[in-house]
Amino acid sequence: MKHFALLAALPLVVGCGTPPPVSLSRLNGTTWHFTAIDGAAPVGKQTSLTFQPGRVGANVGCNGMGADAKIVGGRIIAGPVISTQMYCDGVMEQERAVGALLAAKPSITVRGTLMTLRGGGHSAELHLED
Repeated sequence: MKHFALLAALPLVVGCGTPPPVSLSRLNGTTWHFTAIDGAAPVGKQTSLTFQPGRVGANVGCNGMGADAKIVGGRIIAGPVISTQMYCDGVMEQERAVGALLAAKPSITVRGTLMTLRGGGHSAELHLED
């Protein structure tokens, strides 16, 4: 009887695991901090991904980047991504990865205060600013 109860509850557990669709209006005015870029901790101390009406901005510790943006079908459609071009020792590789990620129309998943972006061979994990 215990196994039947577990099997009966399985669709409820699986159904609860699907995050709701993400919309840009839901993200407007929020700031997220990178916790991982391509699986590694951010090199820069101050990192952010911000959403404003029709825009996305990012900073991985040195240069700022931004683009017009919308979310369609669970993907961020951003571009062209523009960036300042200062040389910053040690941060450049992660900046290029985030720029390429945003330009690649990444999939976006938000679960509570955690966000995951994946696309173009890159990934990022972020946490909502308190």
